Amino acid sequence: MTEIRKKLLFLTIFSVLGFILLQIPFNKLAGSNVSFTLFDFFAPMAGAFLGPVFGIISVFGVMVTNNLIKDTAWTTGTIIRLFPTLFAVYYFATISRKSQRPWILAVPMMAVLVFLAHPNGRQVPYYTLFWFIPLIAYRFRNNLFMKSLGATFTAHSVGGAAWIWAFNLPATVWNSLIPVVIAERLLFAVGIAASFIVVKHSLNFLAAKKILPKLDIITS
Repeated sequence: MTEIRKKLLFLTIFSVLGFILLQIPFNKLAGSNVSFTLFDFFAPMAGAFLGPVFGIISVFGVMVTNNLIKDTAWTTGTIIRLFPTLFAVYYFATISRKSQRPWILAVPMMAVLVFLAHPNGRQVPYYTLFWFIPLIAYRFRNNLFMKSLGATFTAHSVGGAAWIWAFNLPATVWNSLIPVVIAERLLFAVGIAASFIVVKHSLNFLAAKKILPKLDIITS
């Protein structure tokens, strides 16, 4: 099998699996309107297997297809939700690669500036401390949990910076979100790391049984 055919095969497999997982609710965090699905754990680490470009294509395609099938209204919130996870995919796929400059670390720093440029954001500057976590995680990027934590907070930074300008949420709301964010992102990091381990061992097993071709993992 040629390399491009193998990439397309796994792109299809990951996209179908991602769509299925997007339909499976996991939990609704107390104090939050966020409903988790298994896709929230699966999507960020997809780039580790597909590479950053194919990983982003797969995740973006799954989310758009899901919205189209469910006839989801294309509101500002719907559009914003499409993009944060894509930055998490790129972070997870590239942060451990010595050959690649970690430009993704500029994303949470830009999010800090964008958030603080908003009048409401300047009332809660300490909220942006969350977005320094991807930089801290970079120092421990060979640790799976820390890499997962960096990825999920990179996504969080993009979403937070966009959300404050789109909806002008007051400082009281951002203050109330702090404990929710801590619980939510820790859960995401554990889920991303666990998903990576499950997918890695599953693919290795299927390759050993000659069911699927062996897929080189971009990052370990």
